[in-house]
Amino acid sequence: MVKAGDVIAVWFSCGAASLIAAKKTIEKYSDIATVRVINNPIQEEHPDNRRFLKDSEKWLGVEIEIAVNSKYPAASCVEVWEKRKFMSGPRGAICTVELKKAARQEWESNNHSDWIVLGFTADEKIRSDRFKLTERDNLISVLIDENITKADCFRMIKEAGLKLPAIYDMGYPNANCIGCVKATSPTYWNHVREQHPEEFRKRAEQSRQLGAKLVRVKNKRIYLDELDPSAKGSPLKNMDFECGIFCEER
Repeated sequence: MVKAGDVIAVWFSCGAASLIAAKKTIEKYSDIATVRVINNPIQEEHPDNRRFLKDSEKWLGVEIEIAVNSKYPAASCVEVWEKRKFMSGPRGAICTVELKKAARQEWESNNHSDWIVLGFTADEKIRSDRFKLTERDNLISVLIDENITKADCFRMIKEAGLKLPAIYDMGYPNANCIGCVKATSPTYWNHVREQHPEEFRKRAEQSRQLGAKLVRVKNKRIYLDELDPSAKGSPLKNMDFECGIFCEER
């Protein structure tokens, strides 16, 4: 139970669910606890994410703090991949480890918090439970407690008159980086090729240099530059590889 004087750290990813999680946490606990909202900026995200962050600050009525891994002050996935000579694998992406998880842990080493809030929705109870078991048991599942789904989060944001990050309007399923290396679907990667051809080219070149076969076609991993432009997999709306400090919890 949250007690008077506690500090709650809400991790905001510029996504719909994390914004509603922050809103609900402030509504429910700010009268007795200090609620701090923190963001890990990522260079490869769509620049409109920063506009959404500023709009979110006004709606929440709090300043959203910034936390980065001091080893990577530019918060660039491309830099992480180059330095670590690795992009992603079955256990997740190294950019998430360095720019999300390590950045959070560094912030926590310098700032006290009693509780943590992440954007787990009612659709993600299994992931939330696994996070509590494997990493942190002081998680407040504010969205799950109120049975709020990801679709509910989109609806609530629109009802509040806020404009979602532009990346959603471009057909992407979340507010991740453009060309998220956790994705393996040919549908996703061909969508990137169509919407952001330069980013697709950069991912294809770097993944080839590092030996990272990012896309799966008929259960076989291939390089992006081998992907047929007409290849399709699952529809984008059914995909789930949202990036956050909890994305390793599958």
